[in-house]
Amino acid sequence: MIANRSKFYEKMFFIAITFLSYVVIAFLLLVLGFIFIKGIRAISWEFITQMPRNEMREGGIWPAIVGTFYLMIGSSLISVPFGVMAAIYLTEYVENKRVLNFIRLMINNLAGVPSVVFGLFGLSLFVIFFDFGTSIVAGSLTLGILNISLVIRSTEEALLTVPISYREASLSLGATKWQTIYKIVLPSALPGILTGVMLSLGRAAGETAPIMFTAATFYTPHLPETIFNEVMALPYHIYVLATAGIHIEATRHIQYGTAIVLIALVLALNFSGMVLRYRFRKKFKN
Repeated sequence: MIANRSKFYEKMFFIAITFLSYVVIAFLLLVLGFIFIKGIRAISWEFITQMPRNEMREGGIWPAIVGTFYLMIGSSLISVPFGVMAAIYLTEYVENKRVLNFIRLMINNLAGVPSVVFGLFGLSLFVIFFDFGTSIVAGSLTLGILNISLVIRSTEEALLTVPISYREASLSLGATKWQTIYKIVLPSALPGILTGVMLSLGRAAGETAPIMFTAATFYTPHLPETIFNEVMALPYHIYVLATAGIHIEATRHIQYGTAIVLIALVLALNFSGMVLRYRFRKKFKN
């Protein structure tokens, strides 16, 4: 009797989980389908490769695509090295549990800070105090600090999945601690680290609040020439067209078209991360 009841509850729980999973997928497809239907008529080769014209009612979004890539690359140059090194320190070197718990608490608090607060921080420090102005370097530094907590947490989880026996075997053969980390631990954790890096790049590509104070401009007729130039960016472009533009209804299809391009960019990053993760995992196993 008890066994039959347990099997019944297990089956019902499985059905509920399956149903909720399909509900989530259905909502995702609904959102993507709505955006696709609204914006597909704006998508063309000219839309992707041309400069905007006629108060953003014509032309393309090429400067916004380029600006988004610049901000992604710039932010990764900050978040990835510092985030990976911090994660290595937490997992491999910190022995005091109180210190470790305190640092992790601070990292979790940093991850919970709203992105608009990072934007105001970047405005005060990089734009005004360091006098970088509204520029790629100010936006990249702000996004880099925003993403550090994400890279630290994902890298730390990846490092913790490496079996302790790998470390013990390396050390028993005479390798130093750093040689063990560099030659054994990091290659084993690389697939998980790449996942965190790709997530941070996708977050940098989609953030609006941090760059609206530090890097983004609604319209510029030229591509940036130096890291101290302001740039157009896809999320800020969507925001301005949808809320502050002078031709909101006339540019509605451009808004959704730009959203399609941004979603495609993030999906491409995630797919690339999956491919790289698979290749590195296969290479390490072989």
